[in-house]
This record gives sequence, C-alpha cells and structure tokens, in this order.
Amino acid sequence: MERCEDRWSGSGRMAMSKGAATNRARHSQIGFIAAIREEIAPLVRGWEMREIVANGGRFRIFQGRDGETDVALICSGIGAEHGRRATEALIQEVHPSKIVSVGYAGALVPTLRVADVVEPRVVVNASDGSRTDTGSGEGTLVSSPVVANRDEKCRLAEAYGAIAVDMEGASAALSAHAHGIEFAALKAISDPLEFAMPPVQEFVSTRGQFRFVAFALHVMVRPWLWWRTIALARSSARASRALCAAIGEYLKRENVFWERREIGDAGMQPHLDPPQQRLGGEPSRRSVDGAF
Repeated sequence: MERCEDRWSGSGRMAMSKGAATNRARHSQIGFIAAIREEIAPLVRGWEMREIVANGGRFRIFQGRDGETDVALICSGIGAEHGRRATEALIQEVHPSKIVSVGYAGALVPTLRVADVVEPRVVVNASDGSRTDTGSGEGTLVSSPVVANRDEKCRLAEAYGAIAVDMEGASAALSAHAHGIEFAALKAISDPLEFAMPPVQEFVSTRGQFRFVAFALHVMVRPWLWWRTIALARSSARASRALCAAIGEYLKRENVFWERREIGDAGMQPHLDPPQQRLGGEPSRRSVDGAF
C-alpha cells in the first residue's frame, strides 16, 4: 500500500484537460481525503494530478469534475496526524466547500460485512473523546490511533457505541470544523468484527506509508499469516470497489444539491448529467447513508 505518489493513467468518468484543471486549481466544491491510493484507485484514473509540499508533507492532489460538481482528492498517508496535515493542505490549495473523509474501516458490529459502506452521523476521536456531528447519515464512526485488533474493536464499540473504526476521519473532521467547512464521511468495511488482522501496524512508516516489501517478507516465513493476509487483500479490493461506487452515488446527490442552489426559486426541475463511465464495483449491502 502506498500514498498517492504515482500518477494514474487511463480513462475515467471525471477526466478533464490539463488547462481545465489549472483553471479550477484554486476551488473545488468537494474535497475528498483518503489515506492510501488503493482505497480509491478506480475513482481517480484519468483525473488530473499535481504535487504540492505543505504542512511538513508532500502530497498529490487529483482533480476532476462530475456534472456540476468540481472535485479534488488528496491521499494523506495512514494515521491521524497525516490526515490532519493533508486536510489542511487540501483546504489551502483548493478551498473546498465540503470535505469528505473516505476509505477503509473495520466493523464494530456483527451486522456489517465486507464491502458494506457507511455514512456516519457522528465521528469520534478515540484519543480525546471529541465528537463531530456531520449532520447526515446514521451511526458513529470512531477514529483509533492504531490499527484495531479484535479486542480493541470490542472495547471501542462498548466505549463509544460505534459501528465502525478508522484512523483518519476524526482528524479530518476537526480540521474542517476549525475552518467552518461542512464535513462528511464515507467508509467501506474491509475487515469484519471477527476478523483477526495480520500485524500491519508495525509496517506503517513515520511518513504514513505502508512498507509493503517488508510486510511481504515478514509474512512469507510465517505460514500461519498467509490465509489472513490473502483474505485481507481480497476484502480490501472489494471494499475499494464498493467505496468508489458509493462515492459516485454521493456525487449524484451533490450534483442535485448544487444545481438546485443555482436554480433557486425559478421553479425548474434539476437535471443530473449522466456519468461518462460507470464507476463499476460491487454495490453495498447497506444503503450509502448507513441505514442498518
């Protein structure tokens, strides 16, 4: 797993010209934040990319357009501090009207399964207990400072009444709130409640990058980790497809919202531009707003 350090090629549903990207470089209606590019790889193919250095980190920002909605996405790296820095960088660079934290999450309730997508109403920081109400969605997402194993998942579920756990959502929410920017989250389940995670935490670098080669060498000589590692890779791929499909549906909702704002009181019916290309991916078993 890596941060967004390489440019994606290929066709995409929100591809745009380099000139158009430059013209919109300073404003986006929605800014997405993901930890690693694997989470959103199907989404950003064909988007324009530029690299920035800000807040002590180097980031790549992908920009595109969906209907009437300008979109930017930044990959932060794994962990709360990287999420905070990336959010601040995104705000400085593209001045989004809304910030959405997207990515993988672990299930804290047995009813959530791999590739289910949740849109939480509340995001909680497990480090200090601070809460952010997103104003929409259902359930609570808790952000942990470490990758949560089964015991930690049970503790978090009991302590916060949460349905899912991630690592970066709360830091992104706090930065958005500090700047008076609307915040939301979309998380796809990559590991169910009962799943025993392989030891991934120790292979996250200080820059928030996953040291894939070191992890592969570690697993290679430990056969008892093979099944869990393969299962996690498969589950993560399914979660990525479901997440990108959910983001596509989310953008359709936002297109309607922005067009209604422009229409105002004219009494016209909003028109939703059809996507250039279906995002594809596996539909979630839960509705995108987390109604269970």
